[in-house]
Amino acid sequence: MTQHSNTACIRGARWKMWPLKVFAIIYLTAVCAAQDDVYVTHTSDIQPVTSSLLATVYDPPTPTLKLLTGRPDVFESEVLEFSCEVSGSDWTFTWYRNGVKLVKEGPSFKVPSVTQTDRGQYTCKAHLKSRGVSSGPSNTADVEVYTTKPKPTVTVSPSFAPMYPEESVLLTCTVSVSSGWDYVWFHNGKEIQAANSDTYRIAPIVHSSSGEYRCKAKRGEGPFYSEESDAYSLQVSDPPTPTLKLLTGRPDVFESEVLQFSCEVSGSDWTFTWYRNGVKLVKEEPSFKVPSVTQTDQGQYTCKAHLKSRGVSSGPSNTADVEVYTTKPKPTVTGSPSFAPMYPEESVLLTCTVSVSSGWDYVWFHNEKEIQAANSDTYRIAPIVHSSSGEYRCKAKRGEGPFYSEESDAYSLQVSDPPTPILKQLTGWPDMFENEMAAFSCEVNSSEWTFTWYRDQNRLQTDSVLTLDKRGLTLNITSVAQTHQGLYVCKAHLTSRGVTSGYSEPFNIKVHEKIPVPTLKRNPDLNPMYVGETVTFTCNVDVSFDWNYRWYNDEGVLRDTGKTIHVHFSRSHEGNYSCKASRGVTTSTSRSEKIPLYVHEIPVPLLEPATKWLDVFPTETVKLTCRMQGSSGWIYTWYKDAEEVRVDEIVTSEKDGTTLTIRSSSSSHHGMYSCSGKLKGRSVRSNHSSNVSLHVYDSTPGVTIVQHPEASLMHTGDSVSFSCGSNVSTGWDYVWFKNDHQLVTSGNNHSISSALTTDSGLYKCQAKRGEHTVLTSNQSKSVDLKISARPQAIIILQTTWSEAFSTDSLLLKCEVADGNSWNYTWFRDGQTIDLPPAETHKVTPQDDPEQSQYICRGERDGRPSYSEKSDSYKTKNLLLKRRVLLSISGCLFFGIIAIFIGCIGLRIFRKPVADDEKPDESELFLSMTKLKDHSDVPCPLVEYISDAALKAGPKAMDENLEICSETTPLPITSQEDHAVMTNGHDAAENGSALVSFQQ
Repeated sequence: MTQHSNTACIRGARWKMWPLKVFAIIYLTAVCAAQDDVYVTHTSDIQPVTSSLLATVYDPPTPTLKLLTGRPDVFESEVLEFSCEVSGSDWTFTWYRNGVKLVKEGPSFKVPSVTQTDRGQYTCKAHLKSRGVSSGPSNTADVEVYTTKPKPTVTVSPSFAPMYPEESVLLTCTVSVSSGWDYVWFHNGKEIQAANSDTYRIAPIVHSSSGEYRCKAKRGEGPFYSEESDAYSLQVSDPPTPTLKLLTGRPDVFESEVLQFSCEVSGSDWTFTWYRNGVKLVKEEPSFKVPSVTQTDQGQYTCKAHLKSRGVSSGPSNTADVEVYTTKPKPTVTGSPSFAPMYPEESVLLTCTVSVSSGWDYVWFHNEKEIQAANSDTYRIAPIVHSSSGEYRCKAKRGEGPFYSEESDAYSLQVSDPPTPILKQLTGWPDMFENEMAAFSCEVNSSEWTFTWYRDQNRLQTDSVLTLDKRGLTLNITSVAQTHQGLYVCKAHLTSRGVTSGYSEPFNIKVHEKIPVPTLKRNPDLNPMYVGETVTFTCNVDVSFDWNYRWYNDEGVLRDTGKTIHVHFSRSHEGNYSCKASRGVTTSTSRSEKIPLYVHEIPVPLLEPATKWLDVFPTETVKLTCRMQGSSGWIYTWYKDAEEVRVDEIVTSEKDGTTLTIRSSSSSHHGMYSCSGKLKGRSVRSNHSSNVSLHVYDSTPGVTIVQHPEASLMHTGDSVSFSCGSNVSTGWDYVWFKNDHQLVTSGNNHSISSALTTDSGLYKCQAKRGEHTVLTSNQSKSVDLKISARPQAIIILQTTWSEAFSTDSLLLKCEVADGNSWNYTWFRDGQTIDLPPAETHKVTPQDDPEQSQYICRGERDGRPSYSEKSDSYKTKNLLLKRRVLLSISGCLFFGIIAIFIGCIGLRIFRKPVADDEKPDESELFLSMTKLKDHSDVPCPLVEYISDAALKAGPKAMDENLEICSETTPLPITSQEDHAVMTNGHDAAENGSALVSFQQ
């Protein structure tokens, strides 16, 4: 009973008399003790009862649950241990997980290898069994069990690559799950002793610190290990040695020159210090530049590299020794050869020399102007020209800035032209005939020159006919022959200098072998010529001048003279024209070649339609062509109803008028058309051609679409076609549409040889014709084509399991499930079976020994007239299957009979048991209850089956017989065999002798 009940009992007795109080207290105490199973102690406020008769009532203490292993989240195979504590002794404890009592009873609870079933909320209770007292539940502990081991990660600070000796690095191993871990570190697969913290510091780093670092976490008994972390690779290298480069290229420099070095090292974030003669300079950059050198900059230079953020310094670089000159050098210019003046085509080589240092580039000046692209110490002027005259100087330069030397003294060059000789003709013509005389001279204004003569670039040799004076000044030819013709020039020579003048102006002497024949030309050179035209004839002799001319038509001499004549044609002017030229009294040419001239009457043009029809519809294009048969170069004019056609945006004509195009015809273009021709650039014009009549309809025609066949419903695989036509005019092409989308089909028919359901839709057509594809104004009416899927035939096997024992045949049924009446045709291996159409087909081993593929198809008179073929059905050898099944059944039957007979024989011939060993008949067959209590009762099968019987193998059987046993499987060789034998499963279970073995 609780403390509250005791108090209520005491207060209820205060108002009573003293004897009654005592009696009531004793009575209530007894009653309360009986109810709560504890002793009740009375409080001291009841007087005058002594304190030895009263006691205080307490609740049982609440136990405290402690997790001894320290973590409520554990991994499988870890240890999990709790304790349940309460003050006092003689307490026992019970344990609960998720409110379910556990078998364990004791002050501690331990799970030596945690699994997923140990996850949950744990509590405990304390019990004082001797007094029947139980505490309330303890505090709870929620336990989480992880299924996979954690994998630590290794991080590093700092994470430089590579690291350098004397640096330090801190590796950290982190497990993201749970807590209470200890750590094991590995270097190149070998455990690092005494490294058991989550961090591992390497300080200072040495070369042997390179390699791969991994860690593992562990905790608890065992202990439990995590997965090994991925490797962190630490690379340790010596700091790179910097390379000092002299960027200005020369270790010897002049004051005010630029001196520049670079200190280079691989990587970034490096700083540098510079040293001259071992003394550190203030400059700290990757390059060191002295913009204007002085004597104090002379000395030996080195540099070092520093990685300040990491406290790393390299060793010293290579050295560079620098020497500084105090005065600028002055170059000198020399020339070779040094004639004055020099003549063009000669050459001179100028040289600029600096006697101090090296690495110079050179600047040349001509008349104080810098010579571009001349940067060598030599400058060749070859060949010398007039503009080469003047003063030449040079300067040397180098480096940034750049640094220039003093300018050299001037070298003066004078250039003059050699005199050009003048060739003169003293007698004769440039084009001459044999036996004439010619004389020439070659002259210059100086007596120091001699002359040479050339004909066709070959130096002349003198003979009895061709002579020269002593200096070669004059050339005489006393009797011109064919060998003297050619191109003559002369040259002047200054032998002492090797200077030769240029050639004189050339003079061409041409000696003709015979008198030339004149050439005859006519303008225009057209054929044929037409009556009324004019032609001009020109007779020309290309040799010399002062020629007179005579003209001929056939053999008759014309009265016209002069180089040119004009003829205005009529039919009488036809003939062969020629001419002849003469000069002086004795020189005359032969007659020129004859030019025939034909005079024709003007032809009549031929007008033809270029389009295939002359009855057209509004907006159609019409083309008419006009041409001259057997002639070209004509320009044509068009006429409608005898009036000249005016060209506009609708009616156009080609440039020469050959084709007349009416691009969008209308009723206004109806009429009679003709044309005439005029020769381009000539005054010839023809008469009008014959007329062509053009008819233009008032409106565009309609088209009609027809479906063949005209069935309202078609099926997949059917053929269907549409025809489209117009009953007005000819030359139509057709455009087809399905559901308002244009089809690729052309022509007046659109056919679908094997229809698909996707061919369903609204079909229309439209007519077109002409070059510009003019469509009819309206499309045809729509034809609604509906394509349904053709029904599918299926094959059903009607032979059941039980029938497989009694028949050698297989009955197949063909069915088309669409509600129509069908006839059926059967196919074996793709060939039609020659039998009357039937719904079923029987297959026997005699007519199908090869296990064929069977297909069927439905056929009927209406639509659809046939169905889709069924899927193929492959049969098996039914006779062999039946025999195999009967053999198995026989083996099972006779096996059971043999076992039964063997049991009877053992019963009869077994040795009898002695009377004292015989059990009481009432205990001969023990009940199941007694069998449970007797562990020494033998199993009947063990008693009657000896070891020898177990070791004995089956007897050998004949090669042609099968060995059958209870475990012999049915010879089902494929899924199709299995389907055949299980199709009648219900019948087999009810009527077959094999049912008991299945069960």
